[in-house]
Amino acid sequence: MDTVLPRQFTELSLGSLKRAQNQHLQLNQQLFQQINDEEHLQTFRLKFEPIILQPLHEETIVAAVDTSTMKIGETRTGMVIAVRGANVWKQKENYRYTRLGPFIFHITEENRREVFNTLERAYFTSIYEQNQGSPSLLQMPTRIATLLERWLQAMLTKTVSNGLVLFDGSLTSGTPDTPVRRMREILTNGRNRGNVVLAFSKMTNLRVNGRLITDLVFKHKPPYLIETIGLKLNPPMVPLGDVYVAKLGKGSCAFRLDIDRDVPSDLRIEAVERLLGNDLLTQSYPETLRLAHILCTFTANEVLAMQHFITRRCGLQLINRPDMHRLLFGAFGKGESYS
Repeated sequence: MDTVLPRQFTELSLGSLKRAQNQHLQLNQQLFQQINDEEHLQTFRLKFEPIILQPLHEETIVAAVDTSTMKIGETRTGMVIAVRGANVWKQKENYRYTRLGPFIFHITEENRREVFNTLERAYFTSIYEQNQGSPSLLQMPTRIATLLERWLQAMLTKTVSNGLVLFDGSLTSGTPDTPVRRMREILTNGRNRGNVVLAFSKMTNLRVNGRLITDLVFKHKPPYLIETIGLKLNPPMVPLGDVYVAKLGKGSCAFRLDIDRDVPSDLRIEAVERLLGNDLLTQSYPETLRLAHILCTFTANEVLAMQHFITRRCGLQLINRPDMHRLLFGAFGKGESYS
């Protein structure tokens, strides 16, 4: 397992914080949620005949990865953010995990290019795009978290053998934070070691007759899959997985499930059946992926601890930004979160 990533993230984190010494930090505990780019859909349809699933209890490693990022506050020159990632894997009856971070960065207009390009070159040297440019200041929290997530995904696909690797999100590529070459390399590494990548999306833009595919009601007893046919996207978007509607357990929830399209069809179905036989599923969602999300999410106590750390380490003085809605409208001001 490559241990360079935590050291490089830590060095860049501490280096960026040194530049924020003795500044004021305006508190802003805004959570950045990764939103999928609009998928430029051409056409597709659903194959309404379900694929009925039977759990396979053949022992299989199930591994999952997720990351999160949070904006802690703003300085006069930029923003302070935190990034964390988690890998969780289940083998036999035990869940184990590795959690990286939190890595705290002070991102400014002056250092954003240096921070992002340094991380790009360090962890994706073989497919680093020299002319791709660096993200804007507002995009940096999500892009750094995505970079960490891609590295964790690559690490899992290279270290797990004959297992199931679960991603959060789709296998659609072509956006700046999901280059096609990078995702293809990750999927190829997984196939070479006998793994199957299953990507679960809690949200999707795919609709049939105006309704989201995950909201459609099918009169079938779960677990089952509904296959999509003829999914095509306009460039630069490239679907690297075949898309299914997955209803894997009792309850009202269904999810978009992308499965590496270079895996043969029978092995895709077998992979989902092995997931049913080796992991817990609550509301059709795998426990391994749920734990990865929980372990990388920041709690209120952790935010306070990070604020305390940066005030002691960097001499930052915490201040609260005035609520302009309250100042202007008094009792009628509901605050910025309601604007």
